[in-house]
Formats: sequence, structure tokens, C-alpha cells
Amino acid sequence: MSADPRPLTGEPLALDLLNTRWMREGAVQDLLTDTDGLTVWLGANALDGRFEADAPTLRHVLQARDALYKAVHEGAAAPLDAVLEHGRIRVTLTAEGPGEVPEFRDPTWGPAWLAARDYLELVGTAPDRIRGCAHEACILHFFDTSRNGTRRWCSMAACGNRAKASRHYARTKES
Repeated sequence: MSADPRPLTGEPLALDLLNTRWMREGAVQDLLTDTDGLTVWLGANALDGRFEADAPTLRHVLQARDALYKAVHEGAAAPLDAVLEHGRIRVTLTAEGPGEVPEFRDPTWGPAWLAARDYLELVGTAPDRIRGCAHEACILHFFDTSRNGTRRWCSMAACGNRAKASRHYARTKES
């Protein structure tokens, strides 16, 4: 498996799927142009042992990514609902207590469905903490886990510092 080239990883599954598109030097990069990129994404989310990185799975993951984008940026529910129609949760009792098991009619929908389901959980937990980076040249998303809920940047080391440097440059140029 290739190394994950994305600048931001480790976000919840739904947002990590959105973050398979990012900007580098003014151009949009896309991890999911082929099944090799899908292999990287599945591995980054511990889904590689459960699902195949094949063309149908890639097609469904791309559909889920587009649906998530529309849900986050336009509030559109129908595209996400279309993805969610391909799976369900079966409630079960385990030795540890109540449990849930996702089930799919077609396993190639598994990763797409899990990402859509994760988005529902984020919306149910704290919808106001689902954010896009405040830097104008960044298209990454994150779930704000800061105590006071005021995180603005995908990464303080990258976008946050660029914004601070731009403000500093503008101030010094004026004086």
C-alpha cells in the first residue's frame, strides 16, 4: 500500500472521505482517481480487511463523497439518503451487551454506507462542529473537538500559520 499523501487524516470517516480532495499549489488533488487511491483510503480507515478496493466500491465511495459534499455545503439530504438505502443496522446482543452490526445487500456499498452513516452520527452529536477550513485556499473539513468549539483551521501548522503570515505581511506592507 502506498503512503497516504493527504495533508489531513484522522478525521471521522465521513469527513475523512471528503478530505480525499485537497489543494496543493492552487490545484485540486484527488486521492480517489483509481482503486490504488481507494486502497490507501480504506487502509487509513481500517476498512481494508473488510472491503475490496475494486471498481464498483470506488464508484459507490465517489457517490457517497459527492452526497456528503452536498449535505455539508447545501444541506441536501436526498443524495445521502440514496447511499443509505444500500445498508442497514441490525441490532444484536453480544457478550458485552447490546450491539449493532451493519449489513449490506451488496458489500461494494459498505465503505460508502459507513461514511454516510458516520455523517448522521456527527450531525446527531454536534452538527455545529462539522466545519470547513477557514483558509480561502483550503477545501478540507474537520470535526471541531476543541473545548470551546472555536477551531477555524484544518491545521494550525499549515492553514493557520499561512493566515497569520498573510495578516502579518499585510500589516508590515501598510507601515
